[in-house]
Amino acid sequence: MGENSTRENVGTMIEAFVKATLAEDVGRGDLYALVEPSVDATAKIIAKSDGVIAGVKYITVLAKLENFEILWLKKDGEKFLKGETLATLQGDSHTLLKIERTLLNMLLHASSIATFTSRYVAILQPYGVKLLDTRKTRPMLRLFEKYATRTGGAVNHRMGLDDSLMIKDTHLKTIKDLNSYILQARKQIPFTAKIEVEAETFEIACEAMACGSDIVMCDNMTPKEIEEVVAYRDKNFKHILLEASGNISLETIEAYAKTGVDAISSGSLIHQANWIDLSMKID
Repeated sequence: MGENSTRENVGTMIEAFVKATLAEDVGRGDLYALVEPSVDATAKIIAKSDGVIAGVKYITVLAKLENFEILWLKKDGEKFLKGETLATLQGDSHTLLKIERTLLNMLLHASSIATFTSRYVAILQPYGVKLLDTRKTRPMLRLFEKYATRTGGAVNHRMGLDDSLMIKDTHLKTIKDLNSYILQARKQIPFTAKIEVEAETFEIACEAMACGSDIVMCDNMTPKEIEEVVAYRDKNFKHILLEASGNISLETIEAYAKTGVDAISSGSLIHQANWIDLSMKID
């Protein structure tokens, strides 16, 4: 699939998501609009707490679909402070009031994840370690939530089972010979797809490297244990990437960054992000 086709496909998915999100809220129609005729109106999106904005791409699609104008004063990924105006809106009153909750929910959800993610990124920056998200996303929200972590400064891990082969501890229980399995996998999976093996011990990590994995995930290891894996990798398999995962939090991530791994993944970027506070005000 070419780059243009990929962008068109993503654009189609975003539009479908925005339409479904609005339809969920509107139902059979906004009862408010039955009572009074529509008038021209303007509104502002105001920050009621500090954060990092995400959701601009999706809400711009909403504006196009619902035919209202939105002027963004902040771009995706930019920081904002409490009290700042993030965007101004112009359209008819029925439309602006109909889309209010849909707009805010998307903006709040994405910006909250981006804001939380940015705190991790700031800690990792001095060490040159990549921050990765995971597949621990809410059902049907993977594209949206991974967009939010990316906006906050993270790098997306795999989107699904089809873009790289990860052999987790549960998979290892079904594999009799890891070396033979990886040899066969190389013949079956796409040439560009990487193979990552999850290792919970130093011994499994060494075996995964010897068997030809591209990436070894050090899962639920202590920083000291990971340092031993890094030292072994640096001496014997310098081309292999190392990822740390498991029990990664704002309090522990710096200790893992100091081990020398290439990347650290954490599901908490999404499932531990607390909502920030934004509101829409009609002028």
